[in-house]
Order: sequence, then structure tokens, then C-alpha cells
Amino acid sequence: MRAAQIGLGVALCVLVLAFPQLVNAYWLTVAILALFYAIVTASWALLAGYAGQFSFGHMAFVSLGAYTSGLLVMSFGLPIPLGMAAGVAMCAVVGAGIGYTCLRMRGPYLALFTVAFSEVLRIVIVSENEVTGGSGGLEVTPLFHTRSDAPYYYFGLALLAVSLGLMVWLVRSRWGLFFRAIRENEEAAAAAGVKVVRFRVLVFAISSSFAGLAGGFFGHYIGILTPDIGSVDQMGLVVAMAVIGGAESLYAATIGALLCEALVEALRSYEQWRMVLFGALLLVTIRFARNGLLALAFQAVRQRGLRAVVPRKATP
Repeated sequence: MRAAQIGLGVALCVLVLAFPQLVNAYWLTVAILALFYAIVTASWALLAGYAGQFSFGHMAFVSLGAYTSGLLVMSFGLPIPLGMAAGVAMCAVVGAGIGYTCLRMRGPYLALFTVAFSEVLRIVIVSENEVTGGSGGLEVTPLFHTRSDAPYYYFGLALLAVSLGLMVWLVRSRWGLFFRAIRENEEAAAAAGVKVVRFRVLVFAISSSFAGLAGGFFGHYIGILTPDIGSVDQMGLVVAMAVIGGAESLYAATIGALLCEALVEALRSYEQWRMVLFGALLLVTIRFARNGLLALAFQAVRQRGLRAVVPRKATP
């Protein structure tokens, strides 16, 4: 059993690393976008699935990180890595401010506040035409000056691996335990000594910074930024990816984002019906697997492995 798992892992790593040589340019672009959505979805799962802070403004931080990096690079000649780092810092500061402002908000009130924040940021971007380019878009410097998208794929893959590794380390630490305690019952967590205010602000800042990182990567890959990046439609897509995969598992949310993006593109020939099929899959998930389809599959595989390892009792 152990040897089979190691062999499967090695084969999967080889397939992922050789992916640009196995597909055409179109599917390579889809893979890069899937990596972008995977980072955003995992960071949203950290906020909503682990800390219980349901936000509809997560894509606004993607837009904020992308525009911050793009403007600093284009206006001040800052190197792209420093511009992306500044976008991450900006999103962390604004996310901490949003988290502190929403201390007394829960459930639908928190969701509505974050929707309002997302719309306000979008309107500001549209209105400040001389700075942001408005609805026409802002052209930014590409990350790599090559004809092939393979460097973007490997760079996005590295960003996803590092981001996911940091988030997994975080949820397995004491902070992750405090996040889950706040999700289950804030009053009980506060009574047990958890500093609820500090960790609510902290989880908003951390998840927003990862969203800003994904936004910086997306902006310098696409080459043009528009206000639609932070729209509510994009946010709904991210939430659907997390719910279908499993919002209470970082691995399930990440794989769910990758598979959902591939599924949406594979069904593109069905035009508008593809979104109907995608919505039907979301409804089935909510009805029969509230923790996500992939989380349910992981649990089934884990239980099957335990049955194989634990020996049966001898028949008397």
C-alpha cells in the first residue's frame, strides 16, 4: 500500500512537471489560470473554512494586489518582484483593517459588508480613469518576455506550492487550532483564553495577502488589468470551487479549483449551458456532500486504507 502511494505520487509529480510539453498553448493557458484560481480558493478556504469568516470580497484583494503591483511597476519603475511584494503588503494592511472593522459582524452581515467593500473598490478603479485606466484597462509589464507560457506555468506552480505549504503549516500550528475554535464558537474560544479579536484580524490579513499575491501574478501574466477582476461574478466562481472541493480542507479546495477550471473550459462548446451544468454540480454538492465532493472522496480513501491496515479479529 505504501509503495503504491509513493509510486502514484512520483508519477503525479512527473506529469505535473512535464505538463507544458504534453499539451497545446490553449490548455497551457487554462492550466495557468487554474493555478491562479487554486491560490485564491485555498486562501478563501483558510478564511471561511477554517476561521468561519465568510467573505464575499476576496476577489477585491486580488484586484487590489494586481493594481498595486501594476501601478508601482509602470509608474515608478519598480522591479516586478518588489511590486508584487508591495501588493501583498497592501492587501495585508487593508485586510487587517477590514477584519478589525467587522469584529462585531457575523454571517450575512459580514458577507454584505465585504460585498460593499468589493463594489466600492471597483467603482474607485473605474472612476480614477487617469490612474487606473478605468474600464478600458491598465496595461502592465509582463513577468517574462517570452513567446511560450511555460515559464508562467512553472512560476505559478511554485507560487501555489509555497502558498499551500505555508497555509498547511499555519492550520497545523496553534494558530490553526485557534482559528477553528473561533469558527466553532467565539464565546467559548474567548472563555478558553483565545484572543478572538487578534486572531480574527490576523486571519483576514493572512488570507488577503495570499489573494494579493495571486492577483500580482495574474496581472503580470495577462498584461492588462480591468475592474472586472474583483467582480461579484468572479467571487461566486471562487466560492463554488471551494464548496465543490471542500472548504474545510486546503487540499480539497485547491484540487477543486483546478478541476473546476478544467471542467468549465472542457464544457465551453456547450456555451451558456456549461454554467448550468456547473450550477447543477454545485447544487448536488450542497445537497449530498456539504463538506465537498473531494473531501468526501478523501475520507472514503482514508477509511478504506484503515480497513486494509487494521487486521481482522481471529475467528474463535
